[in-house]
Amino acid sequence: MVATREHMVAANGLRHHVIVWGDQPVDVIVCHGFLDIAWSFDAVARELAAAGHGVASFDWRGHGQTEWIGAGGYYHFPDYVLDLEELIPQLASRRIHLVGHSMGGSACAMYAAARPEKLRTLSLIEGIGPPEMEPRDPASRLRAWLDGVSKVRQRNRAPMKDEAAALRRMRAQNPELSDELGLFLVSKSTTEVEGGLQWTFDPLHKTFSPRPFEADLFLQTLEAIPVPTLIVASQRGLRLADEQERMSKIANHRFVEIAGVGHMVHWFEPERLSSELATFFSECGA
Repeated sequence: MVATREHMVAANGLRHHVIVWGDQPVDVIVCHGFLDIAWSFDAVARELAAAGHGVASFDWRGHGQTEWIGAGGYYHFPDYVLDLEELIPQLASRRIHLVGHSMGGSACAMYAAARPEKLRTLSLIEGIGPPEMEPRDPASRLRAWLDGVSKVRQRNRAPMKDEAAALRRMRAQNPELSDELGLFLVSKSTTEVEGGLQWTFDPLHKTFSPRPFEADLFLQTLEAIPVPTLIVASQRGLRLADEQERMSKIANHRFVEIAGVGHMVHWFEPERLSSELATFFSECGA
């Protein structure tokens, strides 16, 4: 039985919810994706802990049990990188294997480019950056952001009736989600309010970013990553038109595709994913 413990860690001015699996010193830190939570990596973390690793994960700012940003603030990718900068030395006393999924992968890639000396390896699970999304021109993007923030601040979120209602919403994008896993995730990512349940994430996350994603700049970021990097793609996941170009920018990388699964590979194929990660860590001198 793999032991788990939870605690709060102050980093970059916010209290972050942290989970640690296993009894070994932390050498693996896992970073979840957009509107996800640390607990969603529970099965993967247990497999890695059983293989002898100390595993930590945390809820990003404005997700799960981590604090939301303060009044007048917003969520920008450099903020996530600074969160990592202050979280990592509090979670691990040595160089780590940094693992990121989706949005978390993008933040981890940025961190690896800036602080490679802190890492043993980098693993990007469907995490080599977002696709370029409309609107791309700055003025239209700013208008979309202003309108989105205004709507969020004016709207009262109607609560979901119960856990079954929350599970139905999760299945809208992931219809194969089982009752067991789905209800576990619902229990960890909702909070009780008058009239039912609400998601714990800050609704500001569902607005357009004020700046469009700039692929050219991100390619330069990927090019600056020197550490051994595992790129994991899922067969039915978020596959980018310029996937090969982005991967080619990371000089020391290997690529793995996991067949028969979509974007949330850690939900639906945790054993296969953890096996790939453990093998990669071992081959890189863990």
